[in-house]
Amino acid sequence: MWQRVPRAEDGRVTEIITGLHMSPLEILALLGAAALVVARWLPLAARPRVTIAAGAVLVLSAIVLGVVGIRWQMLPVLAGAAFALPFAVSPLIRRRTGRPAWRARWWLALPGSVACVGLIATGPSAAWAFPVPVFPEPSGHFAVGTRVMQWTDPDRPETATADPHDRRTVVVQLWYPAQKSPAGAQRAQYLGRTEHEARTVSDALARYAGLPGFLVDGVPRAHTHSVFDAPVADKGGRFPVVLFSPGLGGVRTQNTAWAEELASNGYAVAALDHPYDSAAVVLADRRTINTKIVSTGDDDEDNKRAAETTGIRAADLSFVLTQLDGLGRGEIAGPLTGRLDTGRVAVTGHSVGGAAALQAARQDHRFDAVIDLDGYPHGPTSPSLHQPTLALTQAITPATDPQYIPRLTKALELNTATSYRLTIPGAAHLTFMDGPLYLPPVPSIAGSLGRTESPRVVAATTLAFLDTTLRHKPGDLPGVLSAYGGLSVYGPSNNR
Repeated sequence: MWQRVPRAEDGRVTEIITGLHMSPLEILALLGAAALVVARWLPLAARPRVTIAAGAVLVLSAIVLGVVGIRWQMLPVLAGAAFALPFAVSPLIRRRTGRPAWRARWWLALPGSVACVGLIATGPSAAWAFPVPVFPEPSGHFAVGTRVMQWTDPDRPETATADPHDRRTVVVQLWYPAQKSPAGAQRAQYLGRTEHEARTVSDALARYAGLPGFLVDGVPRAHTHSVFDAPVADKGGRFPVVLFSPGLGGVRTQNTAWAEELASNGYAVAALDHPYDSAAVVLADRRTINTKIVSTGDDDEDNKRAAETTGIRAADLSFVLTQLDGLGRGEIAGPLTGRLDTGRVAVTGHSVGGAAALQAARQDHRFDAVIDLDGYPHGPTSPSLHQPTLALTQAITPATDPQYIPRLTKALELNTATSYRLTIPGAAHLTFMDGPLYLPPVPSIAGSLGRTESPRVVAATTLAFLDTTLRHKPGDLPGVLSAYGGLSVYGPSNNR
């Protein structure tokens, strides 16, 4: 079934047909191209009308797509149509000039038609594999606002540069419960504050992953359900705070679907860009800081660097919590002044960001709960954790690092609070971010849960944990979690 999802884009309401991940214009161009090929096999009387109609639809659609921006997925469709067009139009021209119509014999026309159909079919296949992501509608009763802040820590030098006066700067995006925006309000661009920033970040992420940038050119076209600088919800009191650190090379927006779901349920989510680590960080003055993270190929050296990166990220998380505390107390002016409850804070992260969350919680007891989204615990395992912790892991296979689960288990067993490790069948490492929404649904890449189920599972499990630990809602948390996979519970009584 095709599901039509209204979405605000550049001030207009467009529709994405999520089954094919193609816009109505792209569907029209596809149908026009296919009709040109089919026309050859229609009865002679019907052929002129179909050819003219198909050609008109194709040409008009192609012109409009060229104006609004054509995706690479449409190029094979247009190539197939261009190959078929002369053979479709030639008989019409010959008839108008009074010459007898000519049509190639079927055994000559069949290979060409098959080649054209193959090219045209490549378009929707590529659009399905590399779509413009369509974000799931948040399920909570709040609308979602978002804003971007930039803070510099005067007490911490920037170790990635040689300038002794350079101080550590982080960019933070906050998703929060908001008042409902007017119909047609501009939705926030994915990956950046502007389309230019989104493309800068998308290109950097592609380079970091070793992919040609054009493959994921649909990602910066996406818009989310948030509205930039929307008025804060007038209900809900003070919102518990969730800090998030992305994966290695990752960016603050990489878990937008998850952040919007939490915000719609009454949480304020603050996600960090870590300069010189994140693939690209666009600062307020429009400078772009690209990653300096590279693999040396030496496992010991890479592990050492990962531990250093984890420590820097942990310090970033504590610094941002201090800034958010100032914002909540009114020491920093802003629309959220007085609305952040920094007495109820969770620290979270994906991959190395999960390791940073664990490390930040060990060092800073202002964090009340921890969520590790498939993060290998780099760095020291002491001091022990003292906060309730949820670790979500991908399905364990022979290819999984054999040290991962034992090291994670050790960290959870040493915790003086109850910890949970949930292994989700069908999950891969990128299941725990927005990747399944726009990457090919290949199990080894994005898992086998699917584009709809992946964000739902991650949001449902983490939301249940946060509601229990930060809001102290009654309920059977182990029962809820175990419904999604294999659950191990580590209680304080088992840690002695």
